[in-house]
Amino acid sequence: MGKGCITATKYFLFLFNLLFFIFGAVILGFGLWILLDDKSFIAILQESSTTIKVSSYILISVGSVSMAMGFVGCIGAVYEIRCLLGLYFTCLLLILIAQVTAGVLIYFQRESLKHEVSNIIKGLLVNYTGQNRTTEHTWDYIQKTMHCCGWTGPGNWSENLAIKNSSAPLYPCSCRNETLPGTDLRDHGLCEHLSAELPVYQTGCMHSGEEWLLKNCGVILGVCVGVAVIELLGMLLSMCLCKSVVQEDYSKVPKY
Repeated sequence: MGKGCITATKYFLFLFNLLFFIFGAVILGFGLWILLDDKSFIAILQESSTTIKVSSYILISVGSVSMAMGFVGCIGAVYEIRCLLGLYFTCLLLILIAQVTAGVLIYFQRESLKHEVSNIIKGLLVNYTGQNRTTEHTWDYIQKTMHCCGWTGPGNWSENLAIKNSSAPLYPCSCRNETLPGTDLRDHGLCEHLSAELPVYQTGCMHSGEEWLLKNCGVILGVCVGVAVIELLGMLLSMCLCKSVVQEDYSKVPKY
């Protein structure tokens, strides 16, 4: 009976580590997305904020370590190597502590992060010309797809240097609300309007972003809780299997 329990624990731990390996790959992919993405807020923020770049590197590191630990856990479980199981438990504990610490820091620093993001976006709007094919076109894409204008509202564009110094009445083309009458439909740059009312969206992109987060908050929290539960389960299974292994038998380790 005891041997059957050990076998069941061993294969449960193997399946868990397979899932852990996949989660590590997801975290690694998310970190790479933040680093390489050019079609969202991230692309704009990472050019001016070192915090975003550092966060992406941290996620890449955590994902890589998680994948490595999933592999080590699989080997330790299948061949019942106590030192690998102990190493796996220790590293998993450190990863869990690091994740909780990062979550706490982000929670208590959320206002300063929000202020930093606000300054970056407002600086972009002031110096916008429509010629920059990276951050400016990314911001155009965000405004057009999210149906928003400016950071807190279209009034942010009144500080734009090109609009202030132009004799013609200009507005950002990507803010154009197609349900309202206007002059032309372009995806980027500045357009001229003839009517007194600007044909633009009245919602700021900050509010649209907050709405998106609220809609997907349950999914985000569910993923975070799921990862934490899986990590705790892995720690429990590895400790149980480690205690059940009486002595080391390195002859079980495959030779290559």
